[in-house]
This record gives sequence, C-alpha cells and structure tokens, in this order.
Amino acid sequence: MTKITETIIRRKKINDEVAISLSNISKKYTITHEKPTLVEDVSRILHFQKKEEFWALKDVNLTIHKGEKVGFYGPNGVGKTTLLKIIAGICEPTSGTVQTKGKIVSLISLDAGFHPDLTGQENIFLNGLIVGMSKTEIEQKLKQIIDFADIGDFITAPMYTYSSGMRLRLGFSIAVHAEPDILLLDEVISMGDENFRKKTNRLMKEMFANGATLLLVSHQLQYLKDNCNKLIILKNE
Repeated sequence: MTKITETIIRRKKINDEVAISLSNISKKYTITHEKPTLVEDVSRILHFQKKEEFWALKDVNLTIHKGEKVGFYGPNGVGKTTLLKIIAGICEPTSGTVQTKGKIVSLISLDAGFHPDLTGQENIFLNGLIVGMSKTEIEQKLKQIIDFADIGDFITAPMYTYSSGMRLRLGFSIAVHAEPDILLLDEVISMGDENFRKKTNRLMKEMFANGATLLLVSHQLQYLKDNCNKLIILKNE
C-alpha cells in the first residue's frame, strides 16, 4: 500500500472547487525477467517465463483544490512520477478513478512532444498543438515563448543540437504560455541561471493569482517547503 502523508506548510484560502480527485488509485507493472537465450526460447514456447508484479501505487486517495501548490516528496521508486502521469492522462491506472477539471499541461518527460530533427521554432508549433494551443494562439505567443526560453540563435537550430537544459527551458516556456489550469512539473526547478529562475517565479506567481493549480515533484525538500502550500510525502508500506 502507498502511504500518503499530507502536511499543510502555509495556510491559504482554499477554493471550494476541486481540481483533482483520486479515488483508490493503483498502478501495477509486470516485470519479465530475462534468461539465457536457449532457456528463454524454450520458456516462451512453454509459457514458463518468470514474471513479477510491481505495484508502483496502491490505494491512493487524494483531493487537490483549485489554486493549490502541492509538492510531492519521497524516495525513488515510490510512485511520484507515475502519479503525475496518471493525473495527466499519460498512463491509465490499473484500478481506481481519476477526475480532473480544467486544462492540464505536464512537463514530465523532457523529450515528449519534441522532434529531434525540427528546429526549436518548429517544435514550438508541434508541442504547442500537443498541449492544446491553437495555431493562431501559438502564432500570437511565439515571440513571448522564444523570449522567455532565452536560448538565443539555437531557436533556429535542430532540436538534436540542444542540451537537456535548453530543451527543458523551451518546454517549460511552451507549457506556461499555454495557460493551463493545472500544471504538472517533475524535477524542473533548477533549470537555467538565476535570471531565468527569477522570470520563472514571476510568471508562476501570475498563474497562481489567476487560480492555476501546481503539482511539483522534487527531491529537494526545502524547495518544496519554501514554494508550496501543501507537502505530500509518499512511502511504500
């Protein structure tokens, strides 16, 4: 069973509107163990492959209200990223129900929605459409997205020339300019230099002033305490 401990870090006026509701969420993965070639071939024929069930999440119940900034903390393998993927609709739970309200944009997989052979500018259109922006909206916000990402002339270079930090900055810029109701972030808090982090904090404050909801996964506990109003610690029991 996945144990969840909720801690209120700072009180805020909570909107009565529920943004996310998880009821008895469980996620099971089946792991097939490899064997030497001959044995593996025979096992496939006889269906004797050794399989192991791994429960990434078990019986998770959680309610998050509109406008909350929620941090998720716990050791590797406890299911933090899996939980965000289920909320985002990237993967389905094995059992349980998920209810969300509003437009969800996630920055979980760094390369999701990007094509390595397209330029940064071309990828803005590709990724923007994936996260729910219209072509007209992307055209209107193109300069803002490029200026915020601040990756210089690389914006006209193919994505395979980008560093991981540059891809992350561009992905983050697209995500926030899509104006999501719910923003999911997985370990993206240390991107860029101090100036970029200041710009990020300013934009995030504007989003939350307009009622956006944030779910943030990080191994940096102090950062979560400083920037979230609720902390959720996950443990396997």
